Amino acid sequence: MKKVSVIGAGNVGATAVYYIARKNIADVVMVDVVEGLPQAKAADFLHAAPSRDYRVSIVGTNDYSEIAGSDVVVHTAGIARKPGMDRMDLLKTNVNIARTAAQNIRKYAPDAVVIAVANPLDVIAMVMLRETGFPSERVVGMAGILDSTRFRYFIAEKLDLLPSDVDAMVLGGHGDTMVPVARYTRVAGFPLSELLGADEIKALSDRTRTGGGEIVNYLKTGSAYYAPAASVAKMVEAVILDEKRVAPASAYLDGEFGYHNIFLGVPVVLGKGGVERILELELSDDEKAALDHSAEHVEQGVKDLDSIS
Repeated sequence: MKKVSVIGAGNVGATAVYYIARKNIADVVMVDVVEGLPQAKAADFLHAAPSRDYRVSIVGTNDYSEIAGSDVVVHTAGIARKPGMDRMDLLKTNVNIARTAAQNIRKYAPDAVVIAVANPLDVIAMVMLRETGFPSERVVGMAGILDSTRFRYFIAEKLDLLPSDVDAMVLGGHGDTMVPVARYTRVAGFPLSELLGADEIKALSDRTRTGGGEIVNYLKTGSAYYAPAASVAKMVEAVILDEKRVAPASAYLDGEFGYHNIFLGVPVVLGKGGVERILELELSDDEKAALDHSAEHVEQGVKDLDSIS
């Protein structure tokens, strides 16, 4: 049986554990620094197994050594964004948490594919790469699948269609500068532009950029976790089953799309090796300008990271 470890037993981490368990593709370990929290949630998930029909092992622990032998390690640990808080405001606290996690991943799970989830995501992915010393293809950020999933849902809601019939592409950094690309978005094979007008598409794209903020504003003291956790489970499945799934994800770029030494949301092929290929799309001048702006935002985050190193 394959093994997946999830670092962080908060809302995103615990929900991801549940979604991964439901797939019956890997045993799961959940690690958290809070004593009793991962143990309690793991026990609760196991008690639900007869009703939800999963048959995998789920272990909750405060000991990083339990992640040994993991095929995938998912890092979700960090403080949540609060209303009015920019993702980069999270940097200092979440970087320190990520460094500790990455050092333990390097020690106990040196062959794992690492999926970064905590925010600011593209910068935390860089921390994971630097601190583990892994090949860049074995470190990937979750955001693109989440962002495109939101775009897909908003389009389906607008058209009153089945959400799974929508394929969408969202590029760039995970935040307000993300770039929904309507030209590469299809509804059951139909170009989006044949079903919606330019103003309607722009409104849906704008809502996609602020979709996470909508939930933060409702919750006041927390952020989204069901959709992020579902996106994590999709990525884990792609790696564990070696699906060769094409999806947008935050990948390390070394010349692709003209960018260097940053993680940025781009189309990738996900398989057992992690990011097995980056697919370079032809972009219009406007699309490239928007992606440049997003990349600049991420580059500033990396500069901020370097300033606290």
